[in-house]
Amino acid sequence: MEEIRIGKVTHYFGRIGVAVVSLTDPVKVGDVVRFKGRNTDFSQRVESMQVEHKALSQAKPGDVVAIQVTGRVHEGDAVYKIVG
Repeated sequence: MEEIRIGKVTHYFGRIGVAVVSLTDPVKVGDVVRFKGRNTDFSQRVESMQVEHKALSQAKPGDVVAIQVTGRVHEGDAVYKIVG
């Protein structure tokens, strides 16, 4: 199993459990991602993703996407895609 850094968390909406992620690599619905930071470390499958309130199935580098998360994340946490 390999991890590729695909971006970082720029904002977290705790009430609705959504992380805003600035991407440096592509990601798509169905990918398994890992959120890792000083107080954060969990993996999950990307179930839904939005840009500007529009649902997407994939996003590219440079996009800023909202991803529903299963755990609490923090600004600056790294986001990795698990491949292999």
